[in-house]
Amino acid sequence: MAAASVSRVAMAALPEPVFQSSADTMAPLVPSSGRPYNPVVTLNGWTLPWRMNQGVKEFHLVAEPVVREMAPGFKAHLWGYNGQSPGPTIEVVEGDRVRIFVTNKLPEHTSIHWHGQRLPSGMDGVAGLNQPAIQPGKTFVYEFVARRPGTFMYHPHADEMTQMAMGMMGFWITHPKTKHPLIDEVQRDFCFLLSSYDIEPGAATPKVAEMTNFNLWAWNSRVFPGIDSLNVRLNDKVRIRIGNLTMTNHPMHLHGHEFLVTGTDGGPTPKSTRLYEVTTDVAVGQMRQIEFLADEEGDWAFHCHKSHHTMNAMGHDVPTMIGVDHRGIAKKINNLIPDYMVMGERGMADMTEMEMPIPDNTLPMMTGEGPFGSVEMGGMFSVLKVRRDQKPGDYKNPGWYKNPPGTVAYEYTGPMAEPARFKAEGGQSMPRKEKSTSDTVVKVKKPSSHSGH
Repeated sequence: MAAASVSRVAMAALPEPVFQSSADTMAPLVPSSGRPYNPVVTLNGWTLPWRMNQGVKEFHLVAEPVVREMAPGFKAHLWGYNGQSPGPTIEVVEGDRVRIFVTNKLPEHTSIHWHGQRLPSGMDGVAGLNQPAIQPGKTFVYEFVARRPGTFMYHPHADEMTQMAMGMMGFWITHPKTKHPLIDEVQRDFCFLLSSYDIEPGAATPKVAEMTNFNLWAWNSRVFPGIDSLNVRLNDKVRIRIGNLTMTNHPMHLHGHEFLVTGTDGGPTPKSTRLYEVTTDVAVGQMRQIEFLADEEGDWAFHCHKSHHTMNAMGHDVPTMIGVDHRGIAKKINNLIPDYMVMGERGMADMTEMEMPIPDNTLPMMTGEGPFGSVEMGGMFSVLKVRRDQKPGDYKNPGWYKNPPGTVAYEYTGPMAEPARFKAEGGQSMPRKEKSTSDTVVKVKKPSSHSGH
């Protein structure tokens, strides 16, 4: 059996599982055995250590319930691997023989699909089709050769609706074994997965049956302001790998720089197809790999360009109150409810200044404090920080950028001329003719009275 249950003898020789509880971005794991490679940095995550066993690179994943801090003060009860959701990133080299032990500590059966990999059918991980499901308490082993370099992911293919909605997913990177004509060397290599959750304010467990009405849009199961910044050195060549396991597409937009889409889960893209972009769409189940030269110093926003995806715990049934004068009714309501607050009559930015209490274990809809005030963001938002004095290999947050004098937008306080209103000279190509307003006389002809008619 391709993913057969491990015998007692093999169980005694299992690689020791490694767990991680911190949601901080961990330093890259420099390989101490096997082929060398330039490691990635998993945003708010980590890389799974391995052991070499007679030339085989062995990993141990443990599927289990986890508590994930999605942002400071907000924790979610999810399912994941080795203490976290997403699970740890697996990094291998093209040509490696890989053996992954998977222990199931969930309350139901599971499996793992190695998304995008070329491998034997019996290792593909679809429960019932390629293998028996991994029952609770059991350990299965997957073994195959990492045949092509690229950006991949892993996730269950058993009770998928529940298990992926609960956060079960992880990144897989296969590095090239030699210099590749379509894969450039970079100084910084980041990766993260897009995920979404519907967690009621004050609750902790996602609604697994949700299809469209999500209120938390996450990178690696973190939401802004809980997403770490991407800290790079000026003139570094930077690669960012993104995988989408949500229910919708995400147009990922980077400020201040142009990038090339250099890879998908199908592999590196031919150079003839690469176009400079500032936004690329990552559809459901897809991987996108972007690269750029970080040659503009500063703090640059990086986010999904769907505006609702940069919000937290958003209520979708809130009526639009812009332009509605609450003053008279608000006083009457305050007599009955002293803490009542007018919301949304000038837009939603006031939400960032409100101090009314929110339920425990949730977040404000818009949050984050920048050097000039509220950032008014949430969800899928972070900052690319480009610094000339950031040392090679240093991923620490350098703090806010100190803009040179004269390079910050400022208030104009001079005289204001009356604006000139432009009157359009064009018109409709087929204007509608006005109907005559004169009375219309209607003549009525009665039907004939002949018999049979």
